[in-house]
Amino acid sequence: MPLHVPLAPAPALRSVLTALGSPTAVREARTPSLRAAQGPATPELPLPVHVLDRITAQGLSATRLAGWRFLIRCGERAVAAADTMLTPDGWAFSHFFEGPYIASTERALQQAEALQQQYQPRLLSVPGLYMLTLWLHGEVAAEPAEGHPAATDLLIPLAPAPPGISAHRPYRVSELLPVLTHRATPVPLLGSPA
Repeated sequence: MPLHVPLAPAPALRSVLTALGSPTAVREARTPSLRAAQGPATPELPLPVHVLDRITAQGLSATRLAGWRFLIRCGERAVAAADTMLTPDGWAFSHFFEGPYIASTERALQQAEALQQQYQPRLLSVPGLYMLTLWLHGEVAAEPAEGHPAATDLLIPLAPAPPGISAHRPYRVSELLPVLTHRATPVPLLGSPA
């Protein structure tokens, strides 16, 4: 089933295109693959990046949109990614980067394409666990900047995943949430009030 990749805000895309066209931005980026790329670099597959700041014992707290991520493709493969962020003046380019999450994101998107159900792909970052997942939201027509993971949505942890959580294994939110809650809920120190 095809994924319903949401449209990124036009200013976010323009800011990435401007950065890609700037020799200074590309040269100063800490992405050797992007600096060494032959041929045109194009931003593709815009994904809204949501952040889960807190997981309570009761479950998920609300997520917030932190930015949009574009995979930067040169030829047949993604060599880097570009993040944008919301500023008081609107969407702006943040930075280029590379690393294991680039290939892992591509792999997770390929896995999602093979599923029988249609989804809207998003990224969900769980900073407290140093974890990034491909979030497959079941409401394909939903506003990409809003919402939180539904129990039936899928999360595909990207590699490297935290110990004990398998990367590239699709989990229902209802299945992974107890694991995340257990990991993210601080254990009271001895002698501290309960």
